Amino acid sequence: MPKTTAASPSGPLSVSVRAGYGIGDFAVNLFFQSALLFLLFFYTDVAGIAAATAASIFLVARVVDAVTDPIMGVIADRTRTRWGRFRPWLIIGGPLLALAGVATFTVPDFSDTGRVIYAYATYIAFGIAYTIVSIPYSSLTSALTENAHERTVLSTYRMAFAMLGGLLVAAATLPLVEMFGGGAAGFQGTVAVYGVLACVLLAITFATTRERAFAHEEVPGLSQTLSALKAGGWPLALLIFAFWMGMMAFTVRSAAIIYYFTYNVAREDLVPLFMVSVAAFNFIGIVLVPAVAKRLGKRRTYLWGAFGGCLTGIALYLTPFDQIALIFIISWLGSIMFAAPTVMGWSMLPDAVDYAEYRSHVRADGAIYAAASFFQKMAMAVGGAGAALILAATGYVPNVPQTPDALWGILFMVALGPVLLFVAGAVAMLFYPLTDEKFSEVATALAEQRAARGDA
Repeated sequence: MPKTTAASPSGPLSVSVRAGYGIGDFAVNLFFQSALLFLLFFYTDVAGIAAATAASIFLVARVVDAVTDPIMGVIADRTRTRWGRFRPWLIIGGPLLALAGVATFTVPDFSDTGRVIYAYATYIAFGIAYTIVSIPYSSLTSALTENAHERTVLSTYRMAFAMLGGLLVAAATLPLVEMFGGGAAGFQGTVAVYGVLACVLLAITFATTRERAFAHEEVPGLSQTLSALKAGGWPLALLIFAFWMGMMAFTVRSAAIIYYFTYNVAREDLVPLFMVSVAAFNFIGIVLVPAVAKRLGKRRTYLWGAFGGCLTGIALYLTPFDQIALIFIISWLGSIMFAAPTVMGWSMLPDAVDYAEYRSHVRADGAIYAAASFFQKMAMAVGGAGAALILAATGYVPNVPQTPDALWGILFMVALGPVLLFVAGAVAMLFYPLTDEKFSEVATALAEQRAARGDA
């Protein structure tokens, strides 16, 4: 295995490093998107679990994350190997995530109560395995480079590959489910294929990236880690809140899409085409973001993208169900616009890590990414549980024609609900103080601090 070497702190990274890093998010998204797009539907329409019970499964699993995410962040920060702090966890966590994913999409031959208990256990295990991979992987952004624009480029590669992973899940899942026999066995076989592929891709990320080495870097203690989190201040708090709102919006909408086309539009056959085309246009948006951000700055790019995306959400809410072409066009435009908040959020988080180091003199990538990951997964839980509760509250019954109330609930989740959540996140970003100009000052001061203590 290759030994860790210091990367250039401020120069551009090679295309191979950028792509190698991005491939890791392709791997992670094979599971992330599978759970996001299909798990609620799998629970209600395949495993036969009531929507309200599914909501509780999502929430309980995130209570466990309240403990495991910070622990993993501290473990990652305290890891010291010849391969770096974060990269080894990609090799360790990949197989665990694959096994947990397959178990989550399995329906055992148990009683109704037994299946519910099994769903609780496996989804909790899935969340823990996801934590073991995702927190070290996300922390790699700030460990690879300290250049602000290069971080935007890295985040763009990351989001582009994430969308490609989502594209594969959207295009291949239902056909693969059918190929593997349909129903529970079909989902189990499909996720097993994704698991093998993910392990290979995470190994590629491990092999093609190198973490920056700091000559006098010390293992941070718990009090130092907490100090670094506190030092993140308003930039970190506002950024995490915006993450929370954006991820909840994405989760609610993604969970509702399959219901929307099955019951509102009455064209379930369009689900793969819709998901693939939306992911493709999201990819286009991601490719465009770095040039826009270089011109407008990170915060303004985030806000303009959120504003445009919200307009498309309102338009979709007002579009009749039989206007299929218009539904597709509006959704494509929204996917392009919403790429900006997604990329900018991940690009701004490493800046918040540097800001916290500047104020606390402690490098705590893992802990800060753990905090972001925890709230991201809480957003997934609240969003997924909220979607399930809306289904239950509006009278959704699986596999039968839906009442007008149930149809409205599904439409709300696809269109207007995400708009309201994104507006809340955008309001937070209006007050985000770490502008590009401010971060340039912080980066200069931080470089002087590191030079004074002899860091590479």
